[in-house]
Amino acid sequence: MKDVARRARVSIGTVSNVLNNPSVVTDATRERVEQAITELGFVRNDAARRLAAGRSHTVGFVVVDLGNSFFLDITRGIEAGLDEHSRQLVLANSDVDFEKQNAHLALFEESQLSGLILAPLDAPLNAARAVRDRGTPLVLVNWPGDSTTCGVVNDDEYGGYIAARHLIENGRTRLVFSGGPFTLSAVADRLRGTRRAVEESPGIALEVIETERITVRGGIELGDELAARSARRRPDGLVAAADALAAGAIHALQVRGIEVPRDIAVIGHDNNHFAHDTLVPITSVAQPGQDMGLTAAALLLEEILTPAEHTHRTVTMRPELVVRASSGAR
Repeated sequence: MKDVARRARVSIGTVSNVLNNPSVVTDATRERVEQAITELGFVRNDAARRLAAGRSHTVGFVVVDLGNSFFLDITRGIEAGLDEHSRQLVLANSDVDFEKQNAHLALFEESQLSGLILAPLDAPLNAARAVRDRGTPLVLVNWPGDSTTCGVVNDDEYGGYIAARHLIENGRTRLVFSGGPFTLSAVADRLRGTRRAVEESPGIALEVIETERITVRGGIELGDELAARSARRRPDGLVAAADALAAGAIHALQVRGIEVPRDIAVIGHDNNHFAHDTLVPITSVAQPGQDMGLTAAALLLEEILTPAEHTHRTVTMRPELVVRASSGAR
């Protein structure tokens, strides 16, 4: 900045105003400073700015899996919420790797970002809580908070409930819920909601099949298993814990001559972007990803800007059913 000031024949304070508060500088002076910046190739040192100011305008988001469009929706929501307050977002993908998640958290903490948002793996959050305990504001998304941290979650039990109700209301009586492993909290909650809907409906049978994973490959294995059964033992409705699982099952069933939705109606979860692009468009329980991101950003900014007034809390948001061809309903 001294070099820029010398080249432009202004004070260092004027250079600072051009960079941070240009409205207080005349057009002629601003143009002269900007020309000096261009000629010298000056790029301000954000780490030095953070040290000098004691704060940053950047928020970090560590996300479990950017291959899932649900988390892309959350990212867009966070970015939109931060844009309203002239804050920037830096993004790190842990790619369903616990060690990478913790490494990203450590890097963002060392970078002295103003706050962090974490969409975590379904695993212990010791590293995240340690970051929080050392003074960095932290919000969890797709995971509940506690007495020291805010959280934003989707009501997965309600999602399982509305999926099963939809099949029952459309005449399906032999349902199967599939997903896994059941140690994943979202899968367990969706199963709980499905059970509740079945228990409320006399004459409806429910079978539960645990899969090793909720991927297309897991769905193909599930579809092969169902297709190998006799028609009498085969369910007529499938609630899948994820769209990828539903897509794989539909593919395997169709290949074996089992028609979806005529023979088996199928519902997935997450409303991934590919759900409407498959050969049989998939009815899905849509999580409000963008709204979840907006809410997470709002909670974090509230804690950063008004810490004395902030109260840690968990915000629960409700999903909704997006009906397509796979469930056989109009």
